[in-house]
Amino acid sequence: MATTDFSNYDAAGVPKGTGLRLGLVVSAWNPEITGAMRDGAVETLLKHGVALKDIHEEGVPGSFELALGAQLLLEHRPLDGVICIGSVVRGETPHFDFVCQATAQGIMDVGLKTGIPAIFCVLTDDTIEQARARSGGKHGNKGVDAAVAVLQMAALRRRLTS
Repeated sequence: MATTDFSNYDAAGVPKGTGLRLGLVVSAWNPEITGAMRDGAVETLLKHGVALKDIHEEGVPGSFELALGAQLLLEHRPLDGVICIGSVVRGETPHFDFVCQATAQGIMDVGLKTGIPAIFCVLTDDTIEQARARSGGKHGNKGVDAAVAVLQMAALRRRLTS
């Protein structure tokens, strides 16, 4: 279990987001959690120079649908990266394992297929309390972490393809 706030980062080391066009695909399942991560991501992107008009958001029903949502968004918008935001809380059946594995694999596949950064911002927690702690609570906000990651990966892609 994490014991620190991983959303504390050196802002000076984060690439500028000026001119970047980025997508957010947000799961409607566990909206308290996904909404908080979405807010953390948007705040961080704005802080690093991404214009609000250049953040394109779409909703999907659940985490399982994040990969297709990201792929569709990338097919229909000229974007430099996409953040996939979801939350899966363990229940009493193996459903959790199947959804988490498929979601992770799907998001990775979108990035590899398109060559555009697809960032995994999906909490896979045992309890809702753990999810709250990682979506703006004592362990930071995974949305902030994902926003930093998309800025870093978009900068890498631009540097290597220019």
